[in-house]
Amino acid sequence: MTDSSAPASGPTDRARWQAFAVAVGVAALTILDLSKVNVGLPSIEESLGAGSSDLQLIVAGYALAFGLTLVPAGRLGDMYSRKLMFIIGLSAFTAASVLCALAPTIEVLVIGRILQGLAAGIQMPQVIGLVQELFRGEERGRAFGLFGATIGVSTAFGPTLGGLLIAIGGPTDGWRLLFWMNIPLGLLAIVFAARLLPKPSGLRQPTNLDPIGVLLLGAATFSLLFPFVTTTGGGEDSSLRWLWLLAFAGFGALFVWWEVAYRRRGKSPVVHFAMFARSSYRNGVLVATAYFGALPAVFLLSTLYLQQGLGLAPVFAGLVSIPFALTSAISAFYGGRLVARYGRALVVTGLVFVIVGFTLDIVLAITLPAETAPYGMAAALLVAGIGGGFVIAPNQTLTLAEIPVEEGGVAGSMGQLGQRVGTAVGTAAATSLFFGAILQDTGQVTQLAAYHHGFRNGMLMAVALIVLALGLAIADLVERRRARA
Repeated sequence: MTDSSAPASGPTDRARWQAFAVAVGVAALTILDLSKVNVGLPSIEESLGAGSSDLQLIVAGYALAFGLTLVPAGRLGDMYSRKLMFIIGLSAFTAASVLCALAPTIEVLVIGRILQGLAAGIQMPQVIGLVQELFRGEERGRAFGLFGATIGVSTAFGPTLGGLLIAIGGPTDGWRLLFWMNIPLGLLAIVFAARLLPKPSGLRQPTNLDPIGVLLLGAATFSLLFPFVTTTGGGEDSSLRWLWLLAFAGFGALFVWWEVAYRRRGKSPVVHFAMFARSSYRNGVLVATAYFGALPAVFLLSTLYLQQGLGLAPVFAGLVSIPFALTSAISAFYGGRLVARYGRALVVTGLVFVIVGFTLDIVLAITLPAETAPYGMAAALLVAGIGGGFVIAPNQTLTLAEIPVEEGGVAGSMGQLGQRVGTAVGTAAATSLFFGAILQDTGQVTQLAAYHHGFRNGMLMAVALIVLALGLAIADLVERRRARA
C-alpha cells in the first residue's frame, strides 16, 4: 500500500484530532441537510403553496448541485489548500442557509437549496482529503471509523431531528428552523476551522486545473443525475427526461477522450484513471455506490410509509430510525479498529447483517398490526444498523488505502460522486415502485394494503442493491485472497 505504514507528520497528535473533529462535524451538518429536509416538505407545501415539482426541486436541486461540485472542488483542494476550500464551502453553506430560512417564496427557497448543494459539494471532498493527509495506517482506520459513525448517525437521525424542529416551530413555519439551525453551527465551525485546520504542507507538486475536463465532467454528471433526481414516481413524470442519458453518453465519451489526450500531452487531468486500475479503489467505489443507492431510499420509504400509510407524526416517524443510528455508530467505531485485521471480510459480514435487517423490516412492516409495526421496523433497523457500521467506515478505509495523499481529495470526491449517483438512481427507482404500486392499487384494496404493497416493492429494490454490493465485496475479497496466495 502506498502510505499505510508511514507515520503522520506535521501537526501534533492533539492538533490532528482537533482538526478531524471540525471536519467531521461539518460533514455531519452537510449530511443532515440531505435527510432532515424530507420531513419538512408538507410544511413547506402548506406555507409557500409549493407544487409537487417545487418540492422535488428542493430535494433534487440540493443533490444535483452537490454532485456537480464534488470533483472540481476536490481537485482544487489537492492543488492549493484544503483548508481554504473548506472554509469557502462552509461560509457559502451558512450564507445559503440564511437565504433558505428567510425565503419569502418557493422560488427563492429552491435557489437557496441549489446554492446549499453547491457549497456542500465544495467542502465535503476536503474532509476526505484531510483524513488522508492527517492519518496513516491503523490510525486512519480509526479516523474513518469515527467518520463513518458520524455519517451513519447523521443519515438516520436527520428525519427525527427534522420532525422535532417542525414540532417546535409549528406546522406552517416550522420548516424554517431546519435551516436556522445551520447558521449558528456554521458560524462556530468557521471560527474553529480557521484556527484548527492545518495549513498547506508546501509539499504538493505544481499542476494545472484542466478546465475543459472539469466542464465535460460537470456536463456528464448533470446529464446522468438530472433524469433520476427529477423522478417523483407520482405518474406525472415525462418520459422525455430519459433522453438526458444520451447526452450523458456523449459527454462521458468526450470526457474520457479529452482526459486521455490531455495526459498524453504531459499535463495533469482532472481525474487520473490510473486510480481505477487499483482494484481496492475501484471495487470500494462500486460497493459504496450500490450501498448508498439503497440506504437513503430506505429511510425515505420508511418516512413515507410511516407518515402517509400509518399516519404517524413526523417526529414519531423519525424515531423509528434511531436504533439504526445508534447501532451503526457503535459498529462503525469498532469497524474502524478491526478493518486492518479483517479487511474486506468485515465489509462482507456487515452487508449480510444489512440484508437480514432490511428483509426483516419488510416482513414486520406489512405483517404486524399498524399499531405495532413501527416497533417491529425499529427492531429490524437495529439489526441492519449493526451491519451498516461495518460497511461505510471499513469500506472507505480500504478504498483509499493505496491512494497517494496528494490525490486524496479527487479520489474521495470521485467516491462521493459515486455515492450521489447511487443515491439518485436508487431513490428514483424505489420511490417510483412505491408510488406506482399505490396508484395501481387505489380503489382495489384498502389504503393500508396499498401502502403495504408500495413499501414492499420499494424496499425490495433497496435490498437488491445491497445484494449487489455484497456480490461486489465478495468478488473483491476473493481477488485479494488470490493475490496473497
